[in-house]
Amino acid sequence: MDFNIRKATKEDLPQVLNLVKELALYEKAPEEVTISLEDLEKDGFGEHPLYWIILAENNQGIIGMSFYYIRYSTWKGKCLYLEDIVVKEEYRGQKIGKVLFDETIKAAKNMNAKLMNWQVLDWNEPAINFYKKFDAELDGEWINGKLRFE
Repeated sequence: MDFNIRKATKEDLPQVLNLVKELALYEKAPEEVTISLEDLEKDGFGEHPLYWIILAENNQGIIGMSFYYIRYSTWKGKCLYLEDIVVKEEYRGQKIGKVLFDETIKAAKNMNAKLMNWQVLDWNEPAINFYKKFDAELDGEWINGKLRFE
């Protein structure tokens, strides 16, 4: 399959939001998506972007993305956090996710990140198997915590 990789622009955000919603549906939590296009534009394309997106696209449009940002570890320093990697369902299994993941690894190395981190749901066997192909460390020891402010 022919597709190209590029950085996202503001104009891509409606399709990016659609990918986010598709992922949330797959993860059985569509009601959890509360972000708006305005939030995405302000936070990703302002003076100090809080995130970056790498897109995969073909002649039909955007078919996948890697959404990441910088986090800081007191133990390691600068790290890249991969928030989401998503490929539209009809394009899965065609190496698009691998190319997006490889490009995200390049971005981490280009910014001199010490680590690249992400989360995967314990029931998401396809994603777990995907990450294992990269010899990724999948740690079941840590418990995720969060506070809601909505």
